[in-house]
Amino acid sequence: MLQPLQDETYMRLALQMAQSAQGQTGVNPVVGCVLVKDGRIVGMGAHLRRGEGHAEVLALQMAGAEAAGATAYVTLEPCSHYGRTPPCSDRLIRSGVRRVVVASVDPNPLVAGSGIARLKCSGVRVDAGLLAEEANAMNEAFNKFIVTRLPFVTMKNASTLDGKIAARTGDSKWITGAPARELVHTMRHRHAAIMVGIGTVLADDPELTTRLAVPALHPLRVVVDSQLRTPLSARVLPAGQDEGSTLILTTAGAPASRREALEAQGAKVLTCGSGPHVDLPLAMRLLGEMEVPSVLLEGGGRLSGAMLENRLVDKAVLFFAPKWIGGGAQAPDNVSFGGFGRMSEAIRLAGMTVQTVGDDVCLTGYPQYAEEEASSCLPE
Repeated sequence: MLQPLQDETYMRLALQMAQSAQGQTGVNPVVGCVLVKDGRIVGMGAHLRRGEGHAEVLALQMAGAEAAGATAYVTLEPCSHYGRTPPCSDRLIRSGVRRVVVASVDPNPLVAGSGIARLKCSGVRVDAGLLAEEANAMNEAFNKFIVTRLPFVTMKNASTLDGKIAARTGDSKWITGAPARELVHTMRHRHAAIMVGIGTVLADDPELTTRLAVPALHPLRVVVDSQLRTPLSARVLPAGQDEGSTLILTTAGAPASRREALEAQGAKVLTCGSGPHVDLPLAMRLLGEMEVPSVLLEGGGRLSGAMLENRLVDKAVLFFAPKWIGGGAQAPDNVSFGGFGRMSEAIRLAGMTVQTVGDDVCLTGYPQYAEEEASSCLPE
């Protein structure tokens, strides 16, 4: 029998394999699997794309006959239902695997422990929970989406030490250094969509593409634009280029002529409420129906503030540059909303981690909301 230290070593290898596929599995989770027999790795696999082989199947194909009597280290509970592929739990049982070590239980209501139960009923030893925290963090977007059908929203912003995202003149290039900007592009690759407000489009004319040293996937570009003020020349529009598609969220009161013009440029325009402002909770529900499991929110202070007010932000990644810019009310803040009357109502950041990225500091955490009814619209 393998010792706990050996178990952790092989599970960490499986987690590394799963992590390598982040951003390319769509609404599916990232999963890694390592098969070990007599102290040797005989098979490895990672789920790479929705509809293709799961990690367990790929590892079993590599192992062949040596899978019999082996131990499988899987980062997520093997599935027990028929979807686009057959159940992995059945495949493990047929292969003769003796033991399965699982990091986290699958929150998918179609699985939710049934895969483990099926393995146990077939005489396979199952040990669950090894490095579960790491495995759940890797699939935090999937874990929310599969239960709620709502996208997991990560709010990202970069600001000075006094909380400004631009100078009073509007200049914002560059607040953070190159290492932090490179990390943001990695974040874009790992999210299904990037969302900004019309203010960001008008001020910065961003492309919202993933620009890494190696080829990377371009997420869906989402613009919150209640009156369809997006210029037809905006770089965020597809314009026939293979840089991902663009979705503009608007209201029923937006000019029909602007809708037609933007759609002629290749954008999809989606109505979210009767106005005058985009209904953000409705927008998230509609994105969920479109099978967009994760959103990277890169908007300005008002959009970020409205998303926080509506309790729609699940995670915050905040970059702070070691500089002050000043400017008072003329320099935009990283977050702006009406505010609360009591300190006890403040949105708190929990589970915080801090790291340095080049000369900048990155603070990551999870917003904790007070029990209050929220507004549903973005002020413009």
